[in-house]
Amino acid sequence: MFDLENRQTYEILRKTGMDFPKFIALRKKRGFSLFYLLKTDIFRNITCIVSPKTRTTMYDTVRIYCKNTNEFRDFPVGVTLLDIYNELEVQTPYLVVSAKVNNRVEGLRFRVFTSKNVEFIDLTNSSGMRTYVRSLCFVLYKAMSEIFPGSKLRIEHPISKGYFCKMELGADVCSDKVSRIKRRMQEIIDEDLHFHRKEAQTEEVVRLFELNDMTDKAELLASTGEVYSSYYQLGEHINYFYGNLVPSTGYLYLFDLICYEDGVLLRIPNRDKPTILEDIVPQKKMLEIFHEYNHFNEIIGFSDVAMLNQASKSGEATDIIKVSEALHEKKISRIADEIAAKGSKIILIAGPSSSGKTTFTKRLSIQLMTNLLKPVAISLDNYFIERDKTPLDEHGEHDFESLYALDLELFNKDLNDLLAGKEISMPTFSFEQGKRLYKGNKLRMHENNILLIEGIHGLNPELTPHISDELKYLIYVSALTTISLDDHNWIPTTDNRLLRRIIRDFKYRNYSARNTIARWPSVRRGEEKWIFPFQENADAMFNSALLFELAVLKRYVEPLLMAVPQNCDEYSEATRLLRFLSYFYPIYDREIPPTSLIREFLGGSSFRY
Repeated sequence: MFDLENRQTYEILRKTGMDFPKFIALRKKRGFSLFYLLKTDIFRNITCIVSPKTRTTMYDTVRIYCKNTNEFRDFPVGVTLLDIYNELEVQTPYLVVSAKVNNRVEGLRFRVFTSKNVEFIDLTNSSGMRTYVRSLCFVLYKAMSEIFPGSKLRIEHPISKGYFCKMELGADVCSDKVSRIKRRMQEIIDEDLHFHRKEAQTEEVVRLFELNDMTDKAELLASTGEVYSSYYQLGEHINYFYGNLVPSTGYLYLFDLICYEDGVLLRIPNRDKPTILEDIVPQKKMLEIFHEYNHFNEIIGFSDVAMLNQASKSGEATDIIKVSEALHEKKISRIADEIAAKGSKIILIAGPSSSGKTTFTKRLSIQLMTNLLKPVAISLDNYFIERDKTPLDEHGEHDFESLYALDLELFNKDLNDLLAGKEISMPTFSFEQGKRLYKGNKLRMHENNILLIEGIHGLNPELTPHISDELKYLIYVSALTTISLDDHNWIPTTDNRLLRRIIRDFKYRNYSARNTIARWPSVRRGEEKWIFPFQENADAMFNSALLFELAVLKRYVEPLLMAVPQNCDEYSEATRLLRFLSYFYPIYDREIPPTSLIREFLGGSSFRY
């Protein structure tokens, strides 16, 4: 393989009459490797300039199938994805930032040594957007470190359509300081600096991070048990990310950095239309929940995965489970006390897929009974309209996440009748037949009864427009993961829920991980449209994530993810999740109580579903 430092490269440059600085300038301008430049007009007439052995290596080829252009093309061995992209002149609506190589996401500077299938992805792809955001976070870290040496940056979680960050700058964070950091970020982007991926023995990489006062990353890598580890370098700064970055800072054409509540919000492009920034969506209540749990994690000493791993290896897993479960019980008890004090008659419980709404509802029922209330549970699923009348989404498929997939008129009539003391006939929806059935179930409200209504639309005002707000209490349930891999690698809450759903779908619905991953984008679109816009309407928010749960889910979900075949699109997501789970030391579930919310997904619950 040719390299800028090896003797053969200099020999080629000498015989073409091109000096080394000129070659570097040309390469930087065009973004091509030596392999690609050798095929351009500049070198077209150069022949027999290297030894026969080198010439053989030089013209050995790999066959690339590009899914974007639906064509096969031969390239030199060791060609980069960026070279392939440039030569094929791939057309995509927006900026290409990475590619799938045999359905595994790689950076554009990834070199290809054997024949592969390649698909270039832009910012409208979730993997592409992750690549962009990770790269932007590195630029933020570099800019802040240069302006405020010795400062600390913690990127905590996605919120308000951006990423919430905490900065320790030695003094209060103010708009002037944030503006200075933003300006330096833009200068770094304008310089178009390369992100260099390097690899070394893990012990060496750990020492390197320790020397740079990045103990969180050093401890994370030390806990993995891997022999070699990679890291990135940008100028004089190093960092670690568990996914790839863009080739250079010049790719990061759009961002913003603003003061937000008690921290900073890093704004990113809109995924559907990456030429504009995401709108800022106020999520004050959500931010308060994150802050509360982050503070809890810090107090008990488990703010990142390395700390959790160390505790698990030393035999403290049982204590972690007990404390986490006790926190859940305490939160549910407080919500029940507040409901009883308010005198609410209807409790509406909403949340996204696999947030644990069902178990939460059952545990809330128990706590309400300790307040001398008798809960009656109603599922919104039983008010689905018949399947052939279900509205269609933009893809022409039945949109079961739509509010209008429910018989709103019947639902509100039944509610009003119950509140008026009348007896109603409770419907049951048959998912097998796609029809509503009546099986003789009757319901009447008594003096100490309280209605618990579970469904994704519970917080939408259009669900119960004719019911007085004084009678309603709204609860939002979601798995708001607060533990991080390290200070710059957060854990998306959607990953937590997806892993839960993969396990549940396999265990109770006989769906493969591939089936669940394939369906997930549609589920997420429904959540974005019908759930997330209303979450701030909640009177209470409940974080169903457990501090230890990802280490427990690991043992259950890894075999399912490994079974996803390489020749399907879902393989890229399966490999990403496997890579993510590799950082966790496994925790066994034998100490998890049967009333735990996570039992809804693992099995072994004492509740009936």
